[in-house]
Amino acid sequence: MTEALLLLAIGMTTVIITLLLVTVVGNLIIRFVNTFMPEKIVEKASKFSYTQSVQGNKLAAIVAAVDIATNGKGTIISIQKQ
Repeated sequence: MTEALLLLAIGMTTVIITLLLVTVVGNLIIRFVNTFMPEKIVEKASKFSYTQSVQGNKLAAIVAAVDIATNGKGTIISIQKQ
């Protein structure tokens, strides 16, 4: 019985140490990458290519919907009526 408990304790300790090492190494890699390899900032497209049939209020609604759906990361390049 004591041998089983000893094996259990050794196994649990090994798992906890391994998980801690994975977490620490992962965080170090993330910090290294964020420090030395920053994400490139992409400028948003400022000009829209849309047809004359799109009204101003519809264009505003489309832009707002894209902004909400993409959390501000999406841009509208052109709007075409099908």
